Amino acid sequence: MAKKPTSTTTADSARKVSVAPVTTARTAGTDTVTPKKRTSPAKFIQEVRQEARKITWTSRKETWITTVMVLIMVLVACVFFYIIDGGLGFVVNFLINIGR
Repeated sequence: MAKKPTSTTTADSARKVSVAPVTTARTAGTDTVTPKKRTSPAKFIQEVRQEARKITWTSRKETWITTVMVLIMVLVACVFFYIIDGGLGFVVNFLINIGR
């Protein structure tokens, strides 16, 4: 028996793919390569100082408060892990002593 022709609307439309032209570095329109301009060390230092002036530095008070907060959180973490370690050690020793 001969097969009936099937509808090609869904099968063919799913296979159609549009292809965009590939652009490489050579075809991107930059035929000539311009060398980078060299910066003198004095100019570099000057630019670094200008950028450093733009930085918003924290005040001494903000730095002190942040330091104290970090130390408190480290202390809380130490106490937490000390308690967890002691509890797990107790459980492990209890389980080991059951077998004796």
